[in-house]
Amino acid sequence: MANRWYMPEHKAPLADMLVVPEDVRIRSIDSLSLGEALALGWRDFLAAPTQLLFLGVIYPLVGLVAARIAYGGELLPLFYPLVAGLAFVGPLAAVGIYELSRRRERGQPVSWTNALDVFRSRAIWSIAALGLLMLTLYVLWLEAAQIVYDHTLGRLEPGSVGTFVHLLFTTPEGWQMIVLGNAVGLIFALATLALSVVSFPMMLDREVDWIIAMQTSVRAVMANPGPMMLWGVIVVALLAIGCLPAFAGLAIVMPVLGHATWHLYRRVVGKFIKSIV
Repeated sequence: MANRWYMPEHKAPLADMLVVPEDVRIRSIDSLSLGEALALGWRDFLAAPTQLLFLGVIYPLVGLVAARIAYGGELLPLFYPLVAGLAFVGPLAAVGIYELSRRRERGQPVSWTNALDVFRSRAIWSIAALGLLMLTLYVLWLEAAQIVYDHTLGRLEPGSVGTFVHLLFTTPEGWQMIVLGNAVGLIFALATLALSVVSFPMMLDREVDWIIAMQTSVRAVMANPGPMMLWGVIVVALLAIGCLPAFAGLAIVMPVLGHATWHLYRRVVGKFIKSIV
């Protein structure tokens, strides 16, 4: 079969896989590839719906944040960064979704419970290591957002949700916060895209370590800057749409994006140029 190169019968332990980033072939893609990945992601989601699984994770978290904000908590200025940060932790949260797409690709039976099979992967510690890095970026993003707030709108000390929204759009400090906050967020978003766009699926599929996977992801973005930037815009737009109906849409958007990311990875990352031993 044409794809046997990524399914060796006898896999070497991770420590023995003599792979360097240059051993991995990166393919060129275009905007049509993104559309194909999304279409296949939607197909995989319909075959193994996981919206209840995501609702069980999303709604308790959103409820806690919303309750804190409703009582005038300190999370109010961080509500938007917290939601925007879904793009930072999404690749890690979708690891189980990649497993479902991987099983479907191999013709294996699939149910939502197979998303938990990822914990039996030999690459789980590499996945955890890169996941920790993504969570660290998320925390740094929240810290940066807090600093931007403190030096802009925070000086006006809005005491309620209504006052915060009014000052945000009617004062110079509010507009400074919007412009500067989004500029800082763009830097973090680009870093996240470069480090994670294909790295998590690659670790699950090839069982390489997280350094190799991360370097391959950066190479993939550098080789396809236009399509990858468009992919980032698509991800942010779909996450924003998913947030609109009381966050319920995220239960569909996030797994569909997870499946689509697997298929994007398949289109971008090619064979190992050298064999592994």
